[in-house]
Amino acid sequence: MHPALRHISNWIFDLDNTLYPASADLFRQIDAKMTAYIANRFAVDTAEAFRLQKSYFLGHGTTLAGLMAEHDVDPHEFLDFVHDVEMDVLEENAPLAAAIARLPGRKIVFTNGDGPYAGRVLERLGLSQSFEAIHDIHAMDLIPKPQASAYAGLCAAFDLDPAASVFADDMARNLAPAKAIGMTTVWVDNGSEQGHDADRGFIDFTTHDITHWLHDILEDQ
Repeated sequence: MHPALRHISNWIFDLDNTLYPASADLFRQIDAKMTAYIANRFAVDTAEAFRLQKSYFLGHGTTLAGLMAEHDVDPHEFLDFVHDVEMDVLEENAPLAAAIARLPGRKIVFTNGDGPYAGRVLERLGLSQSFEAIHDIHAMDLIPKPQASAYAGLCAAFDLDPAASVFADDMARNLAPAKAIGMTTVWVDNGSEQGHDADRGFIDFTTHDITHWLHDILEDQ
C-alpha cells in the first residue's frame, strides 16, 4: 500500500463517472432525461429546459435538489424517470473488482443517485459483490453532496472515522466537504465536472482513471 494511505480502513467511492469512465457517456442519457422531464413539467422548449436543469444543478448540488426546493417535485417520480436508461454502454471491469477486493477495510458507494439505479450500474460493471453498502440520495434524506449533512450522515450511518477514510469522486466540489471533516480525497479528473473551482487545495490525489490509481497505490508492478 502507498505509504500515505496505510492508515486507511474505509474506502468510499462515488458512482457515476467514477467507477466507470466518463467516456462511457452513460450520464448523457440521464442528462437528456432530466432535460426532457423539465421540458414536460414546465412546458418549455429543450434549450430552456437545459438552462434550468444546469441552474438547479449548480445552485443546489443536483437538479433534483433544485426542483424539490423551488417546485416541490416528487423525488421518486423524478428518479424513476431519469434513471430509466440502458446500461449497454458499460462494460465489466474485472481489474477494478480485483483492486477493490484487495483494499483493506470497508468499501462503500456514496452517490447522489438512488439505490436501485446504483445496483444496476454495479451489476453491469461486475462490482455487485465489491461493496458493503450503497449510501444513496434517500439515505441522505434527499440532501445531496456537496451539502455537509450528506457526509455527516454517511459517517454516522456506518460509524466511520473520517481520518481513516478515503473518498473518491469525479466532481472536485464534492471533495471539499470530505476534506473539511478529515477525509483523504481523490479527484477522478476525467472531464465530467461542470463548473470549476480555482482552489484545489482540498484534493490529496488526482487520477484520470480509478482502476489505474488503485493498482498504483497497491504498488502493482
